[in-house]
Amino acid sequence: MGCRSNIESLPDDCVCEILSHASPLEACRFSVVCPRLGSCANSDNLWRRFLPSDYEEIVSRAVNPFALNFSSYKQLFHALCHPLLIDQGNKSFKLEKCWGKKSYILSARELSIARSSDPLTWSWKPIPESRFAEAVELKRVCWLEIEGKIRTASVTKNTVYGAYLIMNVSDRAYGLDYAASEVSVTVGKKVERGMAYLGHKDEKKRKMERLFYGNRTEMLRRNTAFEEEGIGVGVPRNREDGWMEIEVGEFMSGEGDEEVNISVREVGYQFKGGLILQGIEIRPKPSHHTAAKSSSSFNTSHFQ
Repeated sequence: MGCRSNIESLPDDCVCEILSHASPLEACRFSVVCPRLGSCANSDNLWRRFLPSDYEEIVSRAVNPFALNFSSYKQLFHALCHPLLIDQGNKSFKLEKCWGKKSYILSARELSIARSSDPLTWSWKPIPESRFAEAVELKRVCWLEIEGKIRTASVTKNTVYGAYLIMNVSDRAYGLDYAASEVSVTVGKKVERGMAYLGHKDEKKRKMERLFYGNRTEMLRRNTAFEEEGIGVGVPRNREDGWMEIEVGEFMSGEGDEEVNISVREVGYQFKGGLILQGIEIRPKPSHHTAAKSSSSFNTSHFQ
């Protein structure tokens, strides 16, 4: 009733302007609540505003741009909500459904991995479960350094992002749960640091290590200090796509253009192997506002 008495009396341009300050999710809901104004909620004028300002440049970097079959900006938005391989297949781009925020996955090939060209240390190979042409498996190393970079201008402005190492562990894995790795996200002079195990580690095994090793190694001292201070030490979590992920840290994108450095480093000099690395994902973190309107309630059929 309120819809008819107020919004329906406005010119179409005004309705589009109002909806452009809402979200894609709310625009889809509006088209259902007010069918007579569905043309506004589905218009190119509106959905072009929901697309990132550099969408043409992103589409031009697609490995297969012809896969983006669309006849409207709404259909293009929907298409970009599915992973799109860009930059010779070394990155994956996607828009978050509810709010249109950007996310990326940097493939293992896009990362700086210490000694990754040494076939005795790392093995590059195709893995069917990976969205990229290949992933890399750690054979044997006593120190590990993985680094990824992205610029804040590439992601959505004024948004809190999380960085996640996408990985799996082979049946032959060893040494990954011996000591926690140092993880960090650096933007300019701001550094967020933490610790994370690359393999699952139960509390019984942790206590046994403290009993036998005591304070004889700097790495074990650091791990214990983090836990005693109540700072969580991360562990891999299962993803819906069959992989696991470890949160490396988070950052605020802001308004400018700064380099974001994402790092995973373990130098405890304990031999380790069996880590399978797909890449690093940079995706927006849900806020209390977006959590109330999660993508689980987003009916993608409204895009059609």
